[in-house]
Amino acid sequence: MRASHLLLAVLITAIWGVNFSVIKLGLQSVDPFMLAGIRFVLCALPLVLFFRFPKVKASYVVAYGLLFGVGLWGVVNLGIQAGLSAGIASLVLQFSAFFTILLGAAIFRESVSGYQYSGIIIALLGLALIITITDGSVTPFGVALVIAGAVSWSVANIVIKKSGTKEVFSFLVWSSLFSPIPLFLIGYLQHGADIYARTLAQMSGTAIFSILFQVYPTTIFGYWIWNSLLKTYPVSTVAPLSLLVPVFGLLGSALIFDEPIGIVKGMAATLIILGLAVGLYGRQLVGAFQGSRQRDASHS
Repeated sequence: MRASHLLLAVLITAIWGVNFSVIKLGLQSVDPFMLAGIRFVLCALPLVLFFRFPKVKASYVVAYGLLFGVGLWGVVNLGIQAGLSAGIASLVLQFSAFFTILLGAAIFRESVSGYQYSGIIIALLGLALIITITDGSVTPFGVALVIAGAVSWSVANIVIKKSGTKEVFSFLVWSSLFSPIPLFLIGYLQHGADIYARTLAQMSGTAIFSILFQVYPTTIFGYWIWNSLLKTYPVSTVAPLSLLVPVFGLLGSALIFDEPIGIVKGMAATLIILGLAVGLYGRQLVGAFQGSRQRDASHS
């Protein structure tokens, strides 16, 4: 990968990691579902006017919008508001990779390798450590909500795979159109009609920054660059860089909210990231290591 493209990929993972702290900034004055609703209004408008509807069944686009907008980000926002730190949220959400593997096995009859099972077990040990953290950055309800968001994300991944779309950006833009109404409706059901006036009244500069950051750098720019890199390079070259997201998530939370990263939290993060590396890329890593040893042996 060219150095400039590698820097772009790392920049995107940094943006995605820091985004969790930016979401928490917005939640200081805006309801979780209203914050997500406004985010996806701006993700859809005005871009739907410039991109044609993707050549897939409308049901796939609607389902993805509900899962990605409501099931993932609406619920993750709620989990952060429920007491889970931004750094831990970025870490726990990575379990979506394992849920996607298991769903792929159930729906597409894809085989699950020993590396993947090993990675799941290692990551679960990390999750068990997270539950023992008592520094105020973890709540059981918050963890449960982000796990639910990870499940929604994995189902959304299955939906986009089943759709077979090649117009990923258009798919993302149009699916965003179906996220705001249910998000705003949930806000109404929770708080009544006053939630709309209250949201406008509490829309601080920090909240506006949070929304704009989630829309443009995180969603529009981030997914555009990432998908462009995936089209340019092999998935095995680009995808492993996503392991940096929780690293930047923890660092961002530490810098912005002074979240402590002690020994237990560090061990939990290491186990989850190691589990992801083993589960997703274990075969490639072992293959590369064995190839390196064979080359060394042939030269000796």
